[in-house]
Amino acid sequence: MAGRTPETRRERRSLPDLIDWAENLPEALTSANWPTPTSMRAMRVEEFVEDGKFVVRAELPGMDPERDINVEVDNGMLVIHSERREEKHERGHSEFRYGTFTRRLAMPEGADESKVSARYTDGILEVTVPVSEKRAEARAVPVQRTG
Repeated sequence: MAGRTPETRRERRSLPDLIDWAENLPEALTSANWPTPTSMRAMRVEEFVEDGKFVVRAELPGMDPERDINVEVDNGMLVIHSERREEKHERGHSEFRYGTFTRRLAMPEGADESKVSARYTDGILEVTVPVSEKRAEARAVPVQRTG
């Protein structure tokens, strides 16, 4: 092929290095006395309210939901905890994140903590919580004079 520059194999590290730098930035900015938010960078979530339900979807590919994922509700907070165990290989390169990861999300007002459901399909954990549309009405509170 005349006129073409022969292709050479290049080290493709610049973009992954930039992504690693950005994902590790919270750790770099925290003091040694503060807890490091390592768990924040490994679990991406989306949350929304739709059809009277608070829905949280978390990307957790390659997990066993019975062994690796735990979902809890506590005082208006939804807590998702997962663990990815490292697979050791003699040679190679990995950009996977291993360890334990936790996300805490505030549920909206009116969320029914007794009716939380979760399912795991194709690497996505979906947690659904019914939300009551009925809000407490504003009311005046009488102030009593004492003494």
